[in-house]
Amino acid sequence: MTQLSALPAGVVATLTAQPRRWLVTGAAGFIGSHLVEVLLQADQKVVALDNFSTGHQRNLDEVVAGVTAAQRGRLEFVRGDIRDLATCAAVCTGIDVVLHQAALGSVPRSLADPLATHDSNVNGFLNMLVAARDAGVARFVYAASSSTYGDSPTLPKVEDVIGRPLSPYAVTKYVNELYADVFGRCYGLQCVGLRYFNVFGARQDPEGAYAAVIPKWARALLLGDTVHINGDGETSRDFCYIDNTVQANLLAALTTRADAVNTVYNVAAHRQTTLNQLFEAMRAELVLRFPDIAKARAQHQDFRAGDVRHSLADIGRAQTLLGYVPSHDVTRGLAEAMDWYIARFAPVATA
Repeated sequence: MTQLSALPAGVVATLTAQPRRWLVTGAAGFIGSHLVEVLLQADQKVVALDNFSTGHQRNLDEVVAGVTAAQRGRLEFVRGDIRDLATCAAVCTGIDVVLHQAALGSVPRSLADPLATHDSNVNGFLNMLVAARDAGVARFVYAASSSTYGDSPTLPKVEDVIGRPLSPYAVTKYVNELYADVFGRCYGLQCVGLRYFNVFGARQDPEGAYAAVIPKWARALLLGDTVHINGDGETSRDFCYIDNTVQANLLAALTTRADAVNTVYNVAAHRQTTLNQLFEAMRAELVLRFPDIAKARAQHQDFRAGDVRHSLADIGRAQTLLGYVPSHDVTRGLAEAMDWYIARFAPVATA
């Protein structure tokens, strides 16, 4: 789990220097729960909003178990839905900074149910912008997505060069950026979008039809199940460890540079890894503790609709304007994240 002490010293100093009141939406989710945890460790007051459509109570349980009693007392949890404007207005009251993570993720889910994806990711997002504007929130940081680059062949991906969206999910995340830009220009709401590139780490759900690749494969390897690779395995991604993502959110929330707000940033490690390379790296990490995993072999299946072929981020803008320096590459991130999956599945794997 992300620890405050693991973040850059300058971020920690700025965060702890002034108490603020934060709202984290999607707080019971993978990324949201890490943000809540670090903010509590920094003795900040946090309102956490989630409707548990994709988040889990167990994530919040881990958070509260890892902080002091006094820090737990600074947490207010609200069970609610961003699709309800009244709920959004209520949780934004008195808030200084919004970290908006709530959304229906997954390209395949959006292809299966585009209406649900639009309702949460566009209508819910607009509700949050309106509520933040009306409440006088100082900064609105939101989870954007690398899916916005669509069919653009440009590598590395640069924020100002995008293509056509390849899925309903990608459309919704691009619409978020358009709305945030309008609210910045028309209403003066300071918005910062963070285009996440394949974030991974502890608490990322390995189960379900829309599980992300790293937790899904970790679970399969530990349980002796088959790992399936979409396509030929040469599809590449820029995998970004959760600590990098938390760092970017806090930098975006705390920056005092006028030219650093009302824009979007790539959040990644700036390293390209193919699915075949990822499988080998994960197997090598686990075989140190579970020698039988050396026998594991992946099976290839059809390419998945809506997926981009290659992804690699240019992180120069975030480095220059926010001071973002990723602390973890994919290898170091896997080494840390694997402990969580081992703790969850090792009793079955070693029986």
